[in-house]
Amino acid sequence: MNEKITAHSSKEEREKVLKEIRQLENRKKILENKQRNEERRVRTRRLIERGAVLEGIFPLAPDLPGVEVKAFLIALSHLPGAAELAAKLPKSGDKP
Repeated sequence: MNEKITAHSSKEEREKVLKEIRQLENRKKILENKQRNEERRVRTRRLIERGAVLEGIFPLAPDLPGVEVKAFLIALSHLPGAAELAAKLPKSGDKP
């Protein structure tokens, strides 16, 4: 009889542990989704801000297709002094 009680409580304990593992895995997925959403939100904000700067400096930019904007920026990057200017910019993650 003690074997049945031990086996039964062992099975219950195993089920309890498996349930807790599933709960922790679900909590992990929820936290990962929140992190991805926050990273996506930050990236979207950064892209919008930089697009606004581009359009503010180059008024024709909103009327150009993306391929032409890219070609324009590449052409600007090849102008004399552009590489030196870019080298002086703070690296990503550096605080001004």
